[in-house]
Amino acid sequence: MTSHVSGTRPDAAVRSSARTGPGSGWVVFAAVLMIFGGLMTLCAGIAAIAKGAVFVATRTYVFQFSLTGWGWVHLIMGIVIALAGFALFRDATWARVVGVVLTGLSMFANFLWIPYTPFWAIVLIAINGFVIWALCTAPSPAER
Repeated sequence: MTSHVSGTRPDAAVRSSARTGPGSGWVVFAAVLMIFGGLMTLCAGIAAIAKGAVFVATRTYVFQFSLTGWGWVHLIMGIVIALAGFALFRDATWARVVGVVLTGLSMFANFLWIPYTPFWAIVLIAINGFVIWALCTAPSPAER
């Protein structure tokens, strides 16, 4: 019989380092960023719908649309992205697919949103890029 140091079982180290359940680091990272990005997109949508003096755009911008229209796009997109982020905590495969698609659309929408809030749009583009990367590189439930 072999004596183990500090009374641990030989298979305990293997189980502690294995990726199990929805707690996979990349999926949790993506879920948190999706919830954060979705809520910030939702707030930008509410601000745009309220038509405050918060947003100022250049007159010669090629993709200039109605501020209220952009507000509704951001509001709806923010809600759906945040809900998909919450679904990632339940390890739903559909949430990963929806997350990649929605964050890709959000990147595009924020690119068009740059004249209204340049710094924040670029920050959300970067967050969405990290979400797509994390969702695509995280192991699938079958691989864990």
